[in-house]
Amino acid sequence: QLVESGGGSVQAGGSLKLSCTASGSTSSNYCMAWFRQSPGKEREGVAVIPSSGGWAYYRDSVKGRFSISRDNAKYTLFLQMNSLKPEDTAAYYCAAVRWGCPTDWSRAQKYDYWGQGTQVTVS
Repeated sequence: QLVESGGGSVQAGGSLKLSCTASGSTSSNYCMAWFRQSPGKEREGVAVIPSSGGWAYYRDSVKGRFSISRDNAKYTLFLQMNSLKPEDTAAYYCAAVRWGCPTDWSRAQKYDYWGQGTQVTVS
């Protein structure tokens, strides 16, 4: 089970840090990612990080502003979001898939486990 927290409302240029805590499994061998979805739009991949935490990929529109990280000891995934823009407004979801990250990491269909989402609103 994945549970997100940390969403909220912020002015443009502000920052938020999202967290996603995993429960029900003591394994850290999961590739994890953040997705977001706005009304009427498809769910899109924001960032991905493997179980090792050794690298990360980002969608172009958030590069240099967002940072994904994980604390395997606490089974927690993070997304630090800086310089937020109104177009970042969306429900943000964490997702996980066992073992290695898929080549097409930004496709939602590639992930088996999802959180319930946390709303981020930038005005």
